[in-house]
Parts: sequence; structure tokens; C-alpha cells
Amino acid sequence: MESTSDRVRLIDTTVLSDNWYTLRKITFDFLRRDGTWQRQSREAYDRGNGATILLHNPATDTVLLTRQFRMPAFVNGHDGMLIEAAAGLLDDATPEDRIRLEAEEETGYRVRDVRKVFEAFMSPGSVTEKLHFFVGEYDAGMRVGDGGGLESEGEDVEVIEMPLDRALDAIAEGIIMDGKTIMLLQHLALRSANKAAR
Repeated sequence: MESTSDRVRLIDTTVLSDNWYTLRKITFDFLRRDGTWQRQSREAYDRGNGATILLHNPATDTVLLTRQFRMPAFVNGHDGMLIEAAAGLLDDATPEDRIRLEAEEETGYRVRDVRKVFEAFMSPGSVTEKLHFFVGEYDAGMRVGDGGGLESEGEDVEVIEMPLDRALDAIAEGIIMDGKTIMLLQHLALRSANKAAR
């Protein structure tokens, strides 16, 4: 079987913007399944890879989430205030180290044990970012601060604790609309259901 790299010939790469992260226009030839080459052009936004974590308290069956303003959601007709799992870009750290730091910065809880559950490209048609997904347990004794994120980075994060069942209902009601958070909540719900079935 032919590798994908044998089907792609890079022709040109142009940087369109590097003001925040990097937006490139990439022109390439692609070998189609019928054996013909086709010239294509795509834009790819490179913001680095990231990590996200869902914090769960098994004793109370609650989860810790955040609410913060997201301009892209706002300009797409949402009020911009998204409920999310804690997350952040790796910035040259390992996914495990970064997600522990992000969890503490955003939620105020120092998480000791984190478990990676999967990786995923969240918007592969236009964004290069690969996200590392984690789950971790928390309890009241792990709280070391108020959370809220870093003001110097423009973060103004509200910490929300809610029952897992309520969070799942909030997905169906359109209250939780963040993809990574939906994936983690559904993963936790499936894992809990599988444990209960054994």
C-alpha cells in the first residue's frame, strides 16, 4: 500500500499571518485514488498542540468545568461564554505536565494523578492542533487556590462544579457546546456505564 507521503507533492507555502499564531496557505499536488494528480490549495492555522482534562469527583459524581469568553464563538452568533474542561497549549511542555499546570491555573485544584485517554484532531480541515485528552480525580482537599486563569494572558475563568448527570443534560440542551468538553463528558459517562454493567 502506498504511503500518504507518496501521494502529496508540496508546491508552495506562503505565510498569510503570524500575528498571533501562524496561518499558512499551502499549495500541493495530490494523487487521487483514480491515479490522477490534482493541484489543490488549503489554508492551515498552526497554534501548536494542546491538552485538556476533565476533573471528576467519584464520591460526589461531580465534574469541575470552567466558563470563559471565546471571541470566535461570539462572532459566530453565540454569547461567547463557553463552558469547558480545563485546557491549554503545550508550549514545549509534555502533555502531562502542561495539563496539571492548566488544571491548577484554571480551577485552583492541584491534580496529582492524571490519565491520558486519547488524542484527537479537533478541526483537521483548517487547524493543525492535536489535542491530548486526560481525566483526573479531584476532591476538596486538593484545592490550593481560586483558579481563574492568568490575568496576564487575558484569562477571566469562572470555575463551575456540577453533577455529571447535569453536565450531560447541558449538552443536550445546548448549554455545553465545546467539542473537547462534550467528548470528555461522554467518555466519562461511557466508562461509568461500562463499570456499572460489570
